[in-house]
Amino acid sequence: MSLPVFSLPTLPDAPPKSILALQGLDQALVEAEVVNPSSRLPIIPEGDDVRTGLSERTRRRLIELGITQLFAVQTALLPFLLGSSTTRRSLYEPFDLLRDVCVSAPTGSGKTLAYVLPIVEILSTKIVTHLRALIVLPTRDLVMQVRETLEAIAKGRGLKIGSATGQHSFAHEQSQLVADTSAKLSGGSSKVDILICTPGRLIDHLNGTPNFSLQHLRFLVIDEADRLLAQSFQDWLAQVLAATQPSPRMTPETTETKSPTLLCDSLAPAFLHLHREVDLHTDIDEKKHASCQKLLFSATLTSDPGKLAALDLRNPKYFVVQGLSEESEIDGIPNIIAERFTMPEALKEHMIICEAPQKPLMLFHLVHNHSVRNALVFTKSSESASRLVRLFEFFEAAISSGNPIVVRSYSSDLPANERRTILEKFKAQEIHLLICSDLISRGIDISHVSHVVSYDAPVDIRKYVHRVGRTARAGRTGDAWTLVEEQEAHYFKSMLRSAGHLERVRRMRISEKDTVSLLSAYETSLRSLRDAYTR
Repeated sequence: MSLPVFSLPTLPDAPPKSILALQGLDQALVEAEVVNPSSRLPIIPEGDDVRTGLSERTRRRLIELGITQLFAVQTALLPFLLGSSTTRRSLYEPFDLLRDVCVSAPTGSGKTLAYVLPIVEILSTKIVTHLRALIVLPTRDLVMQVRETLEAIAKGRGLKIGSATGQHSFAHEQSQLVADTSAKLSGGSSKVDILICTPGRLIDHLNGTPNFSLQHLRFLVIDEADRLLAQSFQDWLAQVLAATQPSPRMTPETTETKSPTLLCDSLAPAFLHLHREVDLHTDIDEKKHASCQKLLFSATLTSDPGKLAALDLRNPKYFVVQGLSEESEIDGIPNIIAERFTMPEALKEHMIICEAPQKPLMLFHLVHNHSVRNALVFTKSSESASRLVRLFEFFEAAISSGNPIVVRSYSSDLPANERRTILEKFKAQEIHLLICSDLISRGIDISHVSHVVSYDAPVDIRKYVHRVGRTARAGRTGDAWTLVEEQEAHYFKSMLRSAGHLERVRRMRISEKDTVSLLSAYETSLRSLRDAYTR
């Protein structure tokens, strides 16, 4: 008898990419509300505005500041956060849980104003000063910028605004933030209603400042969320979220332990169990929850399930600003899941592929033959930035043009005061080109920037998005140029292709005859630079 014949084993068909991409993701992220970036809403100075929920006083203040219309992200977010219901405007919502918000929108689309306006509107009803809004940002410069915006919008509303970045001594910041550090107060003691800070300094105050409390928070804003979520400094996010919630380890105050200056009404509703005298229980009690509403903003909001889970989001609502003309999905995978990022509509993108020794010459060609002014030039390090500035100065001296280009370096190595002075001169157009590291590529808003040059090509798509987003902001036009070395070209194109963005970036070819008029001055400047570094 012959042996039976069995068919060879076969592997089952792999699930399609569209199904694999959704594994482990929050359904709310898949069902994100898509907002057309061209949406605009004129601001009505008088009467009721049911479209946005903004008060007449706030609308008049915006018009005084020259803001006559709201941009896409603002038109979507303001009705959701303010709405027509009075409960949404309450300082405490221990029973009616507020939904958290995640916003993915291009840089320069007005994300800062989208959270500043609801904060000012809701906190203006406060009577007692408590820390009710916490805005966390990755850099000191962004903290200063957001504080300026808040102070301008909140002028005359009685809100006290503070910042903590480590620029001043710890003791000085403590004196500015906390009113009483002598007695232990369960409800905390705050001099400010709104605090804008970096995560490192925030953790310092949480661990080292008596009576610094987050229990009264109504808003926790995490701006540039993708970068902040990647920072693991002292596990800052977990500590902040824990400080907004009542902990089982907190012991109730008794008559013996309670300070004579301790006030029962200084506690947030969710923390009233710390006072036995006022924490009365019945059989139909509802659990009191913290009233903190989390707002996350970024141009490159992560879809990593692990990072989203760490945020402990409460029934989140996602907003994605994305053009209707763009593909909503590729290979069946929604753009927000595949992390394909949207860019400003009026942005034109170019790349120049050249040999490494020719990169400075390509930059000089852009400046002198394409009139690139009011530009940010990004390098891979602060050392590269300072070296390029020296070369540029030697080149301008060698070419001896009537109106030399003024170039300055801007990096984290500079003191804060010097950085502020350089930025002010750049805004006043006394400086034509600012050569900088990626410090400035996050969120800094300089309205007149018309060009961005990546002298050193970015190594990942997120860095590219944040660099080019410094121009074409708030509906203006702008150009982004990337100088790509020949050995980098394959990787750079692959990076853009994987993000579905290669078609948007036009290659620009520059021949030898295009730069022949600059060659002599370029060679002279190289010799001068070599002599300067070999002295």
